[in-house]
Amino acid sequence: MTGVITALEPSWIGPFSRLSPRCFGKLVTALRREGADAVGRGRPWGLPLEDRVLLVAAYWRTNLTMRQLALLFGISKSAADRIIDHLGPLMSLRPRRRFSKDTVLIVDGTLVPTRDHEVAEQSKNYRYSTNHQVVIDADSRLVVVVGRPLPDNRNDCKAWELSGAKDAVGRTTVIADGGYRGTGMVIPHRRARGQTELPAWRRITTPRTARSAPESSMPSLG
Repeated sequence: MTGVITALEPSWIGPFSRLSPRCFGKLVTALRREGADAVGRGRPWGLPLEDRVLLVAAYWRTNLTMRQLALLFGISKSAADRIIDHLGPLMSLRPRRRFSKDTVLIVDGTLVPTRDHEVAEQSKNYRYSTNHQVVIDADSRLVVVVGRPLPDNRNDCKAWELSGAKDAVGRTTVIADGGYRGTGMVIPHRRARGQTELPAWRRITTPRTARSAPESSMPSLG
């Protein structure tokens, strides 16, 4: 069966991977260097590595079912599932072990709905979700750490420590919102009970064009 989508046609790469053909090529080269295309025992792959990488990217980006992916790439549903199981871990982010001294990170928690009630709890949106602590580089905005998923009945302060994200960043400077009070991270100043406004030394002077934004606003990942 002939597939509809192939990485040999560059016009398909952008919509299904959100990568330029050049970046996609670098990804394929890195995976090939990691041994993703090595010949092993068992049934050989029905797709070249480029198409298999595009299939996994399409699965993560579009959340299509295995049956839909199989039709698009001209393979069986079980083959699509096998490709994702094999390539998915190789394409996953690797935790950073060291950060330069001047690195500034930003952390926020995001809720991911799931049907697996063994690892999830009902959250504020009344759905069973897991809490994921996501850390990005403030300069590049690239994700550098993703904590282990935890039940959403854990607040961000607890999830920050229990998910392993805190240990992963070490002593690197981290910016967070007000939900991370007491963690030692850089968070916005808040008025104490009974205060009508912040003391002058806690106010941040902002450009005229940005004064309409609240002082406590922080970059959000959720």
